[in-house]
Amino acid sequence: MENRYSLVISPPETIIDLVKIMKNELAHEIGWFHSKNSLAHITINEFMANENEIESIKKQLDTICESLKPVFVCLNSFDHYPNGAFFIAPDTVSKIALKQIMKHINQSFPIKTIFKNNEPHLSIARKLTSENISKSYRLFSKPIDLKFECKSIALRLFNPKIKQFEIIAYFELRNNPKPTFEQGTLF
Repeated sequence: MENRYSLVISPPETIIDLVKIMKNELAHEIGWFHSKNSLAHITINEFMANENEIESIKKQLDTICESLKPVFVCLNSFDHYPNGAFFIAPDTVSKIALKQIMKHINQSFPIKTIFKNNEPHLSIARKLTSENISKSYRLFSKPIDLKFECKSIALRLFNPKIKQFEIIAYFELRNNPKPTFEQGTLF
């Protein structure tokens, strides 16, 4: 049986807790919304795999992350997409750094993905009406400035019982520029 997985950048608990509070404040204002119970994260991709494949995928992810360098991330503005997603956006420098990480992972990832993200953002809500997006901007009118060091990516497994993804593994960004696989000759 295939399971649904996602690769994400997971911020520290302090940011996860703050975003959880923000989601609760928004729910108090507008009622339930998509991603209300989802823990704060920046999605890289989503894919399907069976239990027999996942250990091999974990090894491949470890190899992919070998050469990636940790980056400092600053999320400092609210924004939205036309599809109704309301989110916290990274500053320009962070966006470039995160896009490089996401691009490297998505290009190196050996499994067919069902979704690839190339626009880093930390969602607060999804599929909002234009009226609820306006309410979101009014509710979160104060400046925001969240900072953390992205030192790993997380692998999450979708749990159908709670209808949420849960982190099952982390992969450290080790900044090792030396190629992991070197082709040699026998003679």
